[in-house]
Formats: sequence, C-alpha cells, structure tokens
Amino acid sequence: MNHPVSYELDGQIATITMDDGKANAYSLDMLAELHSALDQAEADGAAILLRGREGRFSAGFDLKVFQEQPERIAEMVGSGARLSERLLANPRPVVAACTGHAVAAGAFTLLACDCRIGVDGQFQIGLNEVAIGLTVPLFVVELARYRLTPPAFDQSVVTGRMWSPPEAARAGYLDLLVNPDELYEVAAAEATCLAGLPAEAHAATKQRARGAALGAVREAIETELADN
Repeated sequence: MNHPVSYELDGQIATITMDDGKANAYSLDMLAELHSALDQAEADGAAILLRGREGRFSAGFDLKVFQEQPERIAEMVGSGARLSERLLANPRPVVAACTGHAVAAGAFTLLACDCRIGVDGQFQIGLNEVAIGLTVPLFVVELARYRLTPPAFDQSVVTGRMWSPPEAARAGYLDLLVNPDELYEVAAAEATCLAGLPAEAHAATKQRARGAALGAVREAIETELADN
C-alpha cells in the first residue's frame, strides 16, 4: 500500500509531504502517518516544512468516514484536533507550503502553522463546514479566532465563506504568496532561516505568546471529545 505521508530529513529541516494521489483528504491512515511524522521530527529536533501535492494542500477530513464509518467520526476529528494543537504548540518552527486548495481541516492546519506560504491560482481556502451542513468544532473556532482578522473570522466560521489565495492572505490564512514554481524553494529557505533561531528562546517565547490561544484550543478539544 502506498503511504500518503512521506518524511525526509535534510540537516535541520524535516519535510513532511502529504500526497494520497487524490484530494489529500485526512483519512484515519493519513492522520496516523502525520502524527508519526511529527513524532520523528520531534525526535530529530528538526524544524518542519509541511507541504501538499500540486494543486492540493488538503481537502480536510475524509467524508467517506462520515458516510461509511460514523462510529469512527469522533476518532478522526479527535486526531485532526490533536494534529492542529501539536503544530500550534510545536517547539520548533513549522512552515506550511500551501500547494493549492486548503479546505476545512486543511485550512485549520494552515492556521496552526508558524509561517504559511501559498500560491496564487484558481484555488479555494477556508472553513466550509457550515456551508455543507456541519457545525464548526469548538477548537477550530478558537484557532480561527486566534489567526484570522475579526471580519474574516466571522465570515469564515459563521457563513462558511471560501477565499481565493490573495483574499486568504488578507484574511490571515496565508502570510505570503509566490509563483507556483518558486513555492518549495521559498518555503525551504524560510524553514532554514527559522531553524536558525535559538531553539530554547524560540520555544519559550512561542509558549508565552500563544499561551492563551493554546489554552483555549486545548480546552475546546477536551470539551469536544467529552461531548462525543
């Protein structure tokens, strides 16, 4: 079976690539492999470069689980929630190379990364849960509240608005847009730059700066899991 997640260590940079050959949906297998990759990056003490396949960062949670394995929905959402929390709290820098569409869980993965570099094109980025009849998880509300501008937060969470890459950059999903053929080079350069920060100072300051947001996200995760 092909693995939807690959891991490559080059010096101080761990590149984690999501590629299921399709929409990069967060299946239970992909989520398990993402957590395993984060475990390896932590063991290696590496900064992280997280990227998708061409045209697709991630389509979010695998809807087949909602349709065919409803008894595993809580497990899937819980794993996705922990993934976001781990990225937001990671002691080493985390750079996302957003290769295209980033929808629902794909979008809140972006919100959890330190630096988000995307490409312009006919792509959609955002939290579409309400638009497809789902209630936005509490931890996503808190993550979006922390990273998005106030108007974009309300439109994203309450109305499920989707954004083009330039709009997503203004809203707070992305930090920088580059040409598609420059994405990996720019993202790798940014990861290398951030990896050079003094590790202890970076980790301690990240915890101070994000303490309130992390507390809110973690409390929301526990509430969400308890309710399910």
